[in-house]
Amino acid sequence: MITELGHFALITAFVLSLVQGFLPLIGAARGNAAMMLIAPAAAISVMLAVAFSFGALVWGFITSDFSLALVANHSHSTKPMIYKISGTWGNHEGSLILWILILAIYGGVLALGGRAMPMALKARILAVQGLVSTGFLAFSLFTSNPFLRLGTAPLDGKGLNPILQDPGLAIHPPTLYLGYVGLSMAFAFAVAALISGEVDRLWAKWMRPWIMAAWCALTCGIALGSWWAYYELGWGGWWFWDPVENASLMPWLAATALLHSAIVVEKRGQLKSWTVLLAIMAFSLSLVGTFIVRSGLLTSVHSFASDPARGVFVLVILLFAVGIPLALYAWRGPQLVTTADFSLTSREGGLIANNMLLVVATAIVLLGTFYPLGLEMVTGARITVGPPYFDATFNPVMALLMMIMAIGPVMAWRHGKTARLRVVLITAAVGAGITAGLTSAFAVGFSIGALVALGLIGWLGAGIGADIWQQLKPHGGAGIARRARRVPTEVIGMWLAHFGIVIFMLGAVGDNLYNSEQVVRAKPGDVIQIADRNVTFTGVKQVQGPNYQALAAQLEYRDQSGKLFALLTPEKRIYNAERQTTTEAAIRPTLRGDDYAVLGDGDNKIGFTLRLYYKPLVSWIWGGAAIMALGGLLAAFGRQRTAANQTSPVTNSTTAMPASGRGA
Repeated sequence: MITELGHFALITAFVLSLVQGFLPLIGAARGNAAMMLIAPAAAISVMLAVAFSFGALVWGFITSDFSLALVANHSHSTKPMIYKISGTWGNHEGSLILWILILAIYGGVLALGGRAMPMALKARILAVQGLVSTGFLAFSLFTSNPFLRLGTAPLDGKGLNPILQDPGLAIHPPTLYLGYVGLSMAFAFAVAALISGEVDRLWAKWMRPWIMAAWCALTCGIALGSWWAYYELGWGGWWFWDPVENASLMPWLAATALLHSAIVVEKRGQLKSWTVLLAIMAFSLSLVGTFIVRSGLLTSVHSFASDPARGVFVLVILLFAVGIPLALYAWRGPQLVTTADFSLTSREGGLIANNMLLVVATAIVLLGTFYPLGLEMVTGARITVGPPYFDATFNPVMALLMMIMAIGPVMAWRHGKTARLRVVLITAAVGAGITAGLTSAFAVGFSIGALVALGLIGWLGAGIGADIWQQLKPHGGAGIARRARRVPTEVIGMWLAHFGIVIFMLGAVGDNLYNSEQVVRAKPGDVIQIADRNVTFTGVKQVQGPNYQALAAQLEYRDQSGKLFALLTPEKRIYNAERQTTTEAAIRPTLRGDDYAVLGDGDNKIGFTLRLYYKPLVSWIWGGAAIMALGGLLAAFGRQRTAANQTSPVTNSTTAMPASGRGA
């Protein structure tokens, strides 16, 4: 009965989303307040209906209702409860309902808030959200219905893909969807502005928190996906330019550019037309990611489905979501163009350079992702675009962004000269020189690229430190503590986000330059040397899990003095229901580096294959991403404090925003 009610709630949400999408638009065009007030009521109703529908689906997984085709195909009675629940979105149909739920929640939150917005603007934004919801609800109901019943319920289910039975996969998709779907709000703001032909500073001010929320969620979601791939797939890496990884990176890059261009609109009333276009592009790239994951067009370990019919449906949604707004943009965009009244060597100029480089980086990733497919369609030849392409094209653009990141926050609007610009530039240059100089003096075999990367870390780290000191040093009778209390929260957020990039880069460069790997065939009693540790393989033992059986290796880690400091037990698991085998890496994470071990095939006679890694500073990658997201949240919540603190002695910094994990 609950299942049928959930299905009915989904149909109800579809009907209500049609109402939300069309009637408020008509009301806003006619100035009819009653019709515009339908928008928030409909948005809240859609949110409640979708929430009930999603809850009914979760209940089906919790109770192992195998009369539901989705539960029978993606669950099993012996699964731990956390994986029964996460199994709801560990498949195409359920993950689509989660997507729709988050979309509805965003609309519902705006409907419940946004009291300061003009009624017409709010109605148009919610109407656009309603039209987007209509498309995805139709996608779910007509091609991906999660509530289909089986004629005869099986005694048990087929289980969930073993690599998805992991805590990281329980939280990664919802977090990533918060970012993907959050960009729909910026899209709705942009389309609403194009319909009315009005873009002003208040519009940018209202839109920026939604962009920031989506950016923070995308940052966390991408980091969680990278972390999961690192420890679950057993290959020891954290990023390998997989098409679905690229699909999440592209909207993140576009959202970073959008975040910075929105600053210029809010503070200076410039870049209106460009900001609207970026908002459309960012959400369109989210839809491109959805198309990649659900069409089966590109192969990835992250893909949900390989049904061309579903892919075509997403493609239709993408064409409408891009085509209609771009037509509106062609009509209204020229009216939004403003005359530039600033120098290129100003904060506006720095943000424009930031935007251009981020768009170039997005285009590089887009080309690298889809070029192999286009070439195969035209010539039949199959190629792979991997790290060498991105190292040669993407990394130099990111290097330029890091250089700008140290300078941009200390430049002034309209004209770039500020009292602390000179100090920051000199300090950043000294930091870069010292870092690169020490590396070249004491390291052997370093490439030019490695020296440049370390120099950039020194440049950015020293630049941030100089900026902080310039703003906090005692001045005019005010001590460090007093001046620190006067620094706007969003400036602290900017510092944190930029510092997160330094931490991220240290982790990435440290892992790339200093990692060690040993692949051996070992028998019990063998000792393997890796980095500065000796690893003794003492044998294997059988392990019984809740829904799997495993063979676990026993590895004793000792330092050069022979002292035991770690015992790692990598596993080879066989899942009973799914009858699939997975490798479970054993990891000892520390701030200095990770000891990482994977058990391969073998037996006691011929020995077992062991893959051992030492990964210096690798955990700093995810720590840096977490610091970036925290900085973004502080910047978003600090805007009210800035508005109330206009007399702050901290100048030329209240509008600085955190940049990104890959540029500023």
